[in-house]
Amino acid sequence: MLKDITIGQYFPGTSPIHKLDPRMKIVLTVAYIILLFTAQNAVGLAVGVLFLVLVYGISKIPPVMILRSLKPVVPIIVFTSVLNMFFIDGRVLFQWWILKLTAEGVKTAIFMSVRIVCLIAGTSLLTYTTSPIALTDGIERLCNPLKRFKLPVHELAMMMTIALRFIPTLIEETDKIMSAQKARGADLESGGLMQRARALIPILIPLFVSAFRRADELALAMECRCYRGGEGRTRMKQLKIHPRDVWSAVFVGACLVFIVLSNLYGARVLEQLGLLLRSV
Repeated sequence: MLKDITIGQYFPGTSPIHKLDPRMKIVLTVAYIILLFTAQNAVGLAVGVLFLVLVYGISKIPPVMILRSLKPVVPIIVFTSVLNMFFIDGRVLFQWWILKLTAEGVKTAIFMSVRIVCLIAGTSLLTYTTSPIALTDGIERLCNPLKRFKLPVHELAMMMTIALRFIPTLIEETDKIMSAQKARGADLESGGLMQRARALIPILIPLFVSAFRRADELALAMECRCYRGGEGRTRMKQLKIHPRDVWSAVFVGACLVFIVLSNLYGARVLEQLGLLLRSV
C-alpha cells in the first residue's frame, strides 16, 4: 500500500504540459477543482473527465501511475458511495430493514466517486509534471503580494515544497523499516486494533529519528551552500508566460463556461433529446 502512494513524485518529460509555466499550472489546477465542483449534471462531469483524459494523454504519464495514485483512496470512495446510496432520501429501488437504496442516492454516489477520482488524479498531475524547484518558484511568485503583509513568502514556499518532496522519501523509509521489523519477527498485520497500534511503535520511533536526521542534513547542506532565504537571490531560469500558457487558460476557461451553461440549460436539452428519441 505504501508503494502505491505517488504524491510528490516528479516524472521528467518534454510534453507540452511539462513545459507550461508552473504558476499557470497551479492556477489551472485550482480552476480544474472549481470546474469539477461546478458541474451539476452528467454533461458537465463528462467534460471534466474528458478534459483530464486529454491532459494525461498529452503529458504522457503512464496510466499505471494514475491507478497507483488512486489505490490508497479506494476505501474512502467506497465508504462515501455507500453512505450516499443508502442514506439519501428519494425514489426507493431496494429496501432491507433500515437500509433503503434510492435512485437519487445512486446518482449522488456516482457523481461523488467520479469527482473524488478526478480530484486526486488532477491534483497529482501537478507534481507529476512540475519539478520541486519550479513548483517552489511558482508558489513564491503567486504569493508575492503577501509580502506587503510582512509574510515570509519565500520561506513558506520552500517549506511547502520540501515537505511535498520528502513524502516519497519518507514512504520509502517506512517501507524499509517495516520490512526490517518483519524480518526480525515483528507481527504488524494480525490482532485487534490496539494490538496493531502498539505494533507500530517500533516503526514510528526509527522513522521519526530518520526524519529528524534527514532534516538536519538538509539544513547543514543549505548552510554550506550559503542559503540565506529569498532576499537578493537570483534565478537561473526566469519564469515567463508563453502563448501556450495563454491558450491553456483559454481552453480551461471555455470548459468552465460550457459547464456553467450546461447547468443552466443542460436539463432542458436532455429533456428535448429524450422526447425526440421517443418520437423516433
